[in-house]
Amino acid sequence: MTAIQTRFDYATRLNGFKADAAKVWPGRNRITALDLIERAATVPGLSAVDFNFPDHLEGTAPKDIRAKLDRLGISLNGFAMRYYSDPGFKKGALAHPDQGIRAKALDLTLRGIDALAEAGGNLMTLWLGQDGFDYAFQADYLRMWDDVVAALQVITAHNPQVDISIEYKPNEPRAFSLLPDVSTTLLMVGDVAAKNLGVTLDFAHVLYADEMPAYAAALIARRSRLLGVHLNDGYAKRDDGLVAGSVHVIQTLELLYVLDKIGYRNAIYFDTFPDAVGLDPVQECSANISAVEGMARVLDKLKANSQQLDAAIAAQDAVASQRILQTALYGGA
Repeated sequence: MTAIQTRFDYATRLNGFKADAAKVWPGRNRITALDLIERAATVPGLSAVDFNFPDHLEGTAPKDIRAKLDRLGISLNGFAMRYYSDPGFKKGALAHPDQGIRAKALDLTLRGIDALAEAGGNLMTLWLGQDGFDYAFQADYLRMWDDVVAALQVITAHNPQVDISIEYKPNEPRAFSLLPDVSTTLLMVGDVAAKNLGVTLDFAHVLYADEMPAYAAALIARRSRLLGVHLNDGYAKRDDGLVAGSVHVIQTLELLYVLDKIGYRNAIYFDTFPDAVGLDPVQECSANISAVEGMARVLDKLKANSQQLDAAIAAQDAVASQRILQTALYGGA
């Protein structure tokens, strides 16, 4: 990894680095997560990576991940559970109507937590994309809710040293997710009532949940713990996975401003999809880092003028706050 000084710790989605595999690894029949780490480590300023469980650990032991990360000077940001690799979970994982399949999903999650701890990590992200519904008269909503509460209570108790973070999303693959927005997710966190349970905010998910990212972050900090921030961008219709700040610069800046105020210290994770649109993943990740570093410089200007900005916000004076923002972005008149 090329060591450069950055404002934040930056992590990235590993699957994007499979792009152009035949060119990068000619003659290779199988590309492992360890190969993806090596490619990701060529991005200047990247300091951490996440692994999907169980996908990225197929044929790879947690101790091998730890050794590879140590050799490359890369940190382990955490693991993310992925239930989509098992077709048995299409109707749900932790909220599946069949108790046996729920038990299978729970066991998989606990094994993921154990593998994470063995690799030296302490953050497990849960995206419960399979837990939801598609039709009216399909779901027993409160039973599904109670099943997920019970499962999360077991998951959080399994290893109290590991933080469990819920990443909410309005839909996809289900038409309606059980945990589609920040308010519903905070209701779930409250019902589980575990100290090591919190929330991950994904920028694109927040946009198409029709939420303001900074507001969602503030609510999470008020009622729970903000354990992860996935930065990307999009057009608020789906999970586009575009480069951070490529569409919603102002909203991203406000989110960074609020993250500073609430004392967020974990990594900024780029959940972007260069592989989906034929972009070079190394260059795309580098563009993410340079975008956030640039916005951090604007943030410094806003913080230098924070008394006036906070006064404008307190008065809900949008004209005054926009003028301060415009000066920070474009310079004085």
